[in-house]
Amino acid sequence: MKGFLKRAGMLCLVLVGCAFLLAGCGEDKPQTIKIGFNLPLTGDIPEVGEGSKNAAEMYLKDINEAGGLEVGGKKYQLEFVYMDNESKAESATNVALKLIDQENVVAIIGPNSSKQAVPAGGTCNDNRVPMISPWSTNPNTTKDRPWVFRAAFLDPFQGPVVADFAAKKFDAKTAAVLFDVSNDYSKGLAEIFKSSWEAKGLGPVVAFESHGTKDQDFSAQLTTIIAANPDFIFVPDNYNQVALIVQQARDLGYKGPFMGSDAWGTPDLIKLCGEQCYGNYFSTHYAAAGAEGATKVFIDRYEKSYGDVPADYAALTWDSIGIMVEAIKNAGKVVTDPVEMRKMIRDGLAAIKSFDGITGSSKFDAQGDPIKCAVVVKISDEGKFVFEESVCP
Repeated sequence: MKGFLKRAGMLCLVLVGCAFLLAGCGEDKPQTIKIGFNLPLTGDIPEVGEGSKNAAEMYLKDINEAGGLEVGGKKYQLEFVYMDNESKAESATNVALKLIDQENVVAIIGPNSSKQAVPAGGTCNDNRVPMISPWSTNPNTTKDRPWVFRAAFLDPFQGPVVADFAAKKFDAKTAAVLFDVSNDYSKGLAEIFKSSWEAKGLGPVVAFESHGTKDQDFSAQLTTIIAANPDFIFVPDNYNQVALIVQQARDLGYKGPFMGSDAWGTPDLIKLCGEQCYGNYFSTHYAAAGAEGATKVFIDRYEKSYGDVPADYAALTWDSIGIMVEAIKNAGKVVTDPVEMRKMIRDGLAAIKSFDGITGSSKFDAQGDPIKCAVVVKISDEGKFVFEESVCP
């Protein structure tokens, strides 16, 4: 009996020792760094979610196949968790909460569109989780939110770019606007454009018409616009709506030019709109045609992998991940507590003063917004997005 008790005691000591060893190993370093992606994989703009996910998968493969991301002299595998926000504002906030509470991610990329990024940004800020929106240009996404950042320029910059270009290119003295009143991005940019156009003394905005997100028939608004005889029509809408608007305007006899914004910038616009969109212009974040250096390398790799030229939201997602990776490196170490790690990443983001990405070089202001150039592209007669000019702050 004494021998049995002695052996049992020794076994207990061994088990306790192993437990301490395992606990120590677990605290030494986590095996992965988990980042969430809040994406529109279904709904009105699924191509935006798909393109962003494609870019993310390319980045993930590069890091992990190289042995992981080096932080503080140690390498960690990245883990990306993709969730679908259905292109809806409410779903975007729910996805943010799931990524935070259920997946315990240390940071979030997305949402892209301002309609989802504004509410989701509030959720991330309230829960003290660092977030970067690749594509959102509405100021409210980051305004007074120290945990929320972005990779895109803002609409207060984009609006005047559009106004100046249209006035010069079309010799325009009058303008009309058609926008989605239910979309923070579309409504905000429409209002900024109108005030910028009028403040510059370029002439009157002769029609300022709105529609709903689910509308398919724009004939009433377009009839009012065409009757006002504008020199051009500004449409800061998503590409799926733009295709319908342009086609219906042509059917109603409008022969003048359209000016668009960065939400036009996807190859699916041409698939939906066809020749009706040829010859028009829009402001955006980068032009794939004629790209050089790291931007061309990204474009060529993406096209080889997925069979399409990457749109601006894919390139901006690549840059957003790059910014987040730099912030994680700035943290200097990786810890198991997600709350502590989130704070370290947020501080790492705030410490980034400039970033050279494939969509251009950026300097960041105190709000977490990049100061960077915009590009105006023309839709060629071959349906390609061709660089027209660059406009810098």
